[in-house]
Amino acid sequence: MQERSPVRRPGGRSARVRAAVHQAVTDLVGERGYGEFTVGDVAARAGVADTSVYRRWGTLESLLTDVLLTRLNARSPMPDTGTLAGDLHAYAAQVAREITGPDGLAVLRLTVALSNRGEKGLRARDEFLAERARFVQGMLDRAAERGERPPDALEVLDHIMAPMYIRVLFNAGPLTPDYVAGLVDRLLTQA
Repeated sequence: MQERSPVRRPGGRSARVRAAVHQAVTDLVGERGYGEFTVGDVAARAGVADTSVYRRWGTLESLLTDVLLTRLNARSPMPDTGTLAGDLHAYAAQVAREITGPDGLAVLRLTVALSNRGEKGLRARDEFLAERARFVQGMLDRAAERGERPPDALEVLDHIMAPMYIRVLFNAGPLTPDYVAGLVDRLLTQA
């Protein structure tokens, strides 16, 4: 009799466990903050055994890094409206929705916290920043190809992204559509 090997199905139990654990981490970071929960807390919230979490991720930091990198890789597509102003307005509004959404603050807090937690945390932070820079640079390159005169990527990060992150991280005011549009408009009038 031939021995059967187990069948692995994408989207099966493993994917459900991963999604439940990731959501548990995001919820706990949002509720308690970084460093205020254990693998046991995550496992209990996700409805899985501690051993399942340890077997898959090894450490809490590895799990947190995986959560962050997964969230970063699930971003919305880059807007392409035909103009730099349109692209920047659409992108800024998209980022504002992401960071004020149900998990946005938790993901930002996790990014900041992990950046102080060793090599994996630094890689996660660097990937977060690189992902944002790639999006921005893509818009700026497209604008230059159309003959527009775009600002440089750092100006976009400094004048549009940073103020939004600060407002959300420090609860310093809402990201209203007018506020977000004003950030873009001020940068474009300076360029």
